[in-house]
Amino acid sequence: MNNWTDRHWFLLAVIAYGLATFWSVFLWRRGLRRHDHINYLLLALGFLLHTWALLQRGMSLQHCPVRNLYEATAFVGWSVLLAYLLFGLWPRMQSLGVLVAPLQLALGVFALMPGLDTPSGPMLQTNRVLESLHATFALLAYGALGLGATAAGLYLIQAHDLKLRKLRAVLALLPPIERLERVARRLTQISWALLTLALALGSRLNPPPGTRFAGDPKVLWSVLLWAACAALLLWHWRGLSSRRFAWGLVGIFAFVLLTFWGTNLMSPLHHP
Repeated sequence: MNNWTDRHWFLLAVIAYGLATFWSVFLWRRGLRRHDHINYLLLALGFLLHTWALLQRGMSLQHCPVRNLYEATAFVGWSVLLAYLLFGLWPRMQSLGVLVAPLQLALGVFALMPGLDTPSGPMLQTNRVLESLHATFALLAYGALGLGATAAGLYLIQAHDLKLRKLRAVLALLPPIERLERVARRLTQISWALLTLALALGSRLNPPPGTRFAGDPKVLWSVLLWAACAALLLWHWRGLSSRRFAWGLVGIFAFVLLTFWGTNLMSPLHHP
């Protein structure tokens, strides 16, 4: 295995996510009536392989591996999984894995698509630590938002089942619906705070010659995402129902998934 690259280890992680997704389908068909320790362990195995792949990439590049679409996608998936594994220490929260597993599989398969692992462009400035912190906080924010949207999705499913008085809602070993709402809200708050830090650090960077922050598609996109999260949290604080908050959070993360890579490609700063 001495000749294995970080992409080989990442491929093994994606295979583990595929097995977790298969097991998640089985759990879902059984009505989630058992604690999914197997799913949690499969995702934990994938996380270890995923972490080793990122470490190998980082050591070879001598900076945080977040500078092309392959690296950014892998890092977003890693941050989603890190948050899930921490919450999954509480057995009833392990049920989030039935939605986290297919999300990880989709992100992993996308990251491995040809053409995404392109050579990194020039650094924004000589301070690599500042740029790495900026990128890391931003991608951690997307990860927290992703897990928050996963909790919101499970909240909506359970709320729908309870409304229809389905037996699955009574027998399933799911987190209490109030806890799912609280987890989704807290993760949204964490994501917004991390995104605020990322934007603040990014404003201290010096763009390469011939580029500028004002009008850059990725910068505008990030400010829009920051404002959307802030508006959703403020609206919820002002009395927005938990159900509408959950739909809003799922919608915001869907927007991230659909536009993140396109804005990266359009940005001279983030895809030089």
